[in-house]
Amino acid sequence: MRQPHLSSVVERRLLVNYRVAPDAAARLLPDPLRPHLVHGYAVAGICLLRLGSVRPTWAPKAVGLRSENAAHRIAVEWDGPHGVETGVYIPRRDTASRLNAWAGGRVFPGEHGRADFEVHETPGQVHVAFATRDGDTRVDTTIELSDELRGSELFADLAEASRFFQGGTKGFSATSSGRHLDGMELHTDAWHVEAGRVRSAASSFFDDPDRFPLGSATLDCALVMRNVPASWSPLPVMPVD
Repeated sequence: MRQPHLSSVVERRLLVNYRVAPDAAARLLPDPLRPHLVHGYAVAGICLLRLGSVRPTWAPKAVGLRSENAAHRIAVEWDGPHGVETGVYIPRRDTASRLNAWAGGRVFPGEHGRADFEVHETPGQVHVAFATRDGDTRVDTTIELSDELRGSELFADLAEASRFFQGGTKGFSATSSGRHLDGMELHTDAWHVEAGRVRSAASSFFDDPDRFPLGSATLDCALVMRNVPASWSPLPVMPVD
C-alpha cells in the first residue's frame, strides 16, 4: 500500500528532554543507529503531541482529525548514502485515537499502542499525563512556559536547542517484526519553539533502573511548540540487525 503524505496543525508539541549516558542510550538502539551526542551526552525524551486537522495533503482541512499522542525518543545518527544523517529513534508510540492505533504501521508509518490521556492547559502552563492500556508506560509532567531556557546542560540557550531539534525531524519507529524501522519526516516552514520550565516530571520509561541505571538519565529541559502547520511524509523503511 502506498502511504499518504499528511497535513496537520501541531496544536501542542511538548518535548521533555533528558541528558543520558551514551552507553545507556546505545544499549537501546538497533544497528545501524548510534546516539547523537551533545557535550558528551546522549539526548532522549518524551514528545507529547496534540495534532489537529490531520488528513491526506489532498483533502480539505474540514475533514481533518484530532488526537493526543506520545512518543519516547532518542536522538540518533547513522551513515547515509551522502554522509552522516540525524533524527530520532522511537522505541514506542502511543495514542488516544483508536483510528491512529489501527492505521499506524498500515496506512501510515509508525505502530501505535493505545493510551489514556489527561491534559490541562493554560496560556502559561501545560500538564499532560498518560497511561498505556498495556500497563507498561506512565508519564505525568507539568511544564511552565518561560521567557528563556534555564538550567540546561545540553543547550546554552533556546536558539541552540531549537536548532538541534529542527535538525532531527526524521523519526524511525520500532516495529513488531523487529526486522525494520518505520520512518516518517516532519516538514514545516513555521518552525518555532518556546522554552519551558519543568515543574514536575515522572516517567516509568526513564525512571526504570533496568533501562537506565542510577544517574544515567537526568531531566534537562523542556520545549513547547504550539499552533504550527506541519506536513508528514513517509520515509523508506530502515533494515535493522
